[in-house]
Amino acid sequence: MTKISWKALLRWTTLMPIIALAALLFTWGRHPVWWILVIEAILLVGAVLSAVHHAEIIAHRVGEPFGSLILAVAVTVIEVALIVTLMVSSTSDASTLARDTVFAAVMLTMNGIVGISLLVGSLKYRLAVFNPEGAGSALGSVILLASLTLVLPRFTTSTSEPRLLSSQLVFVAVASLVVYGLFVFTQTIRHRDFFLPPGIEDDDDSHAKPPSNRATLTSIILLPIALVSVVGLTKVESPAIEAGVAWLGFPHSFVGVIIAVMVLLPESIAAVRAASRNRTQISLNLGYGSAMASIGLTIPTLAIASHWLPGQLNLGLEPIQILLLCVSTVVAVLIVVPGRAKSLHATLLLALFSAFIFLAIVP
Repeated sequence: MTKISWKALLRWTTLMPIIALAALLFTWGRHPVWWILVIEAILLVGAVLSAVHHAEIIAHRVGEPFGSLILAVAVTVIEVALIVTLMVSSTSDASTLARDTVFAAVMLTMNGIVGISLLVGSLKYRLAVFNPEGAGSALGSVILLASLTLVLPRFTTSTSEPRLLSSQLVFVAVASLVVYGLFVFTQTIRHRDFFLPPGIEDDDDSHAKPPSNRATLTSIILLPIALVSVVGLTKVESPAIEAGVAWLGFPHSFVGVIIAVMVLLPESIAAVRAASRNRTQISLNLGYGSAMASIGLTIPTLAIASHWLPGQLNLGLEPIQILLLCVSTVVAVLIVVPGRAKSLHATLLLALFSAFIFLAIVP
């Protein structure tokens, strides 16, 4: 978790949820003109950033391991809310929206966030150094979760479509929760030292002054306001998002990429900041941890919500997506094993991320 000066609580993070909620109430049930939609799109991004910020304050106050869980749950609520809202309001086939969003989150974290972090660290300090035990454990968990939830449905034979039966979905959901829970226990309690930057016996962030009662209470109040604003504004913006993707000529699956970028924007910024301070391990924790939360918490939640959602929940990846995931896995393992990375390694990951974006536009 990044070190934050709690006394310098940014004013915009306090005002943004309130402004976003006011905008939501103003336009709910209406058909706003385009310039209002643009403003609300900006407010939507601001509400996402504010929600994660207030979740971080609460998480720092309660400490580990509950702090990590609160932050992960807050991010998952945002992701699930965006997915469910778009699935309900979509005029197109949204059966693969969850798959596209989770896969985009995996590619964004494994190749985008980690790649940029390694590039920043290697350019500034010649080598980006990290703990291979911690990074390897996180990467292995991500690979397993992605395989169970996104690859396995493509190869099951119970149905002719790339989806799981209810019993299979329950098994995958429970397995995802167990894997994620065990990883959180390992990271925060059992082997916490494996997830600290090399040469540091304890994380400096754990000694940072906790937020005051006033700041914590403010965040407790503003966090649900921000989350409600995110859900509501997504409902208002969903037709514009789909129309914009269609106007650009992109496949409908690109909506999932947009959702993943919005959700993971705060973690991306935090990871790059950590890498610039020669704390690459923290960057990897944020990157792989975000991927695990995106799968390990989102899929079980959607498994429950699927009973009330319209249409089917198709999770199986397309062959080209499986290929990208496999190549990303091999490259990531080869980079993580030595415990240090050069700018070449970062370039390889960013090349894979660029290929993912390009093929998401031109499949």
